[in-house]
Amino acid sequence: MTFAEVIEVVGKVVDAAGVAAIVVGALYAAFLSLTRRREGNVYRLFRRRLGRSILLGLELLVAADIIRTVAITPTLESVAVLAAIVLIRTFLSFSLELEITGRWPWQQDPEQDPAPAGDAGDAAAEPTRP
Repeated sequence: MTFAEVIEVVGKVVDAAGVAAIVVGALYAAFLSLTRRREGNVYRLFRRRLGRSILLGLELLVAADIIRTVAITPTLESVAVLAAIVLIRTFLSFSLELEITGRWPWQQDPEQDPAPAGDAGDAAAEPTRP
């Protein structure tokens, strides 16, 4: 088996993993939503789970495209096509992240404490209220 054939197989395996991540994630999200219908915000939780599986799948699909393009056909045309694909998928990833969390990927989660774990400097300075 030649190097190009091995890389092609690796690319197909990563492609399959990306598709599997999306399909399995969608099925998992649907299953959890159907079994937990009585809990509140089922639709919002379904969308969040589905969006996360799509994001993971997109990342794997981009990785497969990069593997195949760089290792097998590193021509200017194939690199340009790869750049367009990565640009589109990156836009989709940012859009999905905004849709899922309500904030851009570089914005801090408002529910998380901005101070690192174990850093009680600011917390110790604040007076406690009854």
